[in-house]
Amino acid sequence: MIETYTWGTPNGHKVHIMLEETGLPYTIYPVDIRKGEQFSPEFLRISPNNKIPAIIDTEGPENRPIALFESGAILFYLAEKTQRFLPSDPINRYSVLQWLMFQMGTVGPMLGQAHHFRQYSSEPLPYAIDRYTNEARRIYGVIDIKLAETPYIAGDVLSIADFAIFPWLRHPEKQGVDIKLFPYLKRWHDEISARPAVIRALKILQQESSTPMSDKAKSVLFGKEQYSQHRR
Repeated sequence: MIETYTWGTPNGHKVHIMLEETGLPYTIYPVDIRKGEQFSPEFLRISPNNKIPAIIDTEGPENRPIALFESGAILFYLAEKTQRFLPSDPINRYSVLQWLMFQMGTVGPMLGQAHHFRQYSSEPLPYAIDRYTNEARRIYGVIDIKLAETPYIAGDVLSIADFAIFPWLRHPEKQGVDIKLFPYLKRWHDEISARPAVIRALKILQQESSTPMSDKAKSVLFGKEQYSQHRR
């Protein structure tokens, strides 16, 4: 059983998609990041960086429990556990891993900043908005060029790279991007969106996480409460 500590965010959805696509048995344990539940001692024992998602596989290697945080590591682990969505031949395997790293190091952080400064900043900051909006458009362009060559992010076969990147590209308008300018990415986006497992995955915690964010929630996620948790 995969105990899944998560919320309805792009990083959470990565793992939700993988679980639905593989058919692994799992249980959802909501961690309401707007209320600060990610700072609870119980969750920090699993995810010391106080970020969702995190998992406990009760039947891990050698049939022993294993806890994991960081969504990219979780995807890699679940792919190896099921022998799905990660090729075994070295060339294609490393293609998947490099695009997974591209998501972790570029897509998530940069699009997250674009979304933050365009949607949640307490005051408009033109420099930050321009900086991250332009970076968002650049990233969409990188992906569009790749998808002009291959049907999926890392090549000819659907992989964890697709599951990692897709949730971050669901709302391009909030990142200042017109998706119609990226036809190959849109073709891929529409195909992934229509997969039954993806549709099911995106419904996980949808209602709970879709309510408007209060000032208190913004303080928990972006303000002093976020940064005071790890001080000694």
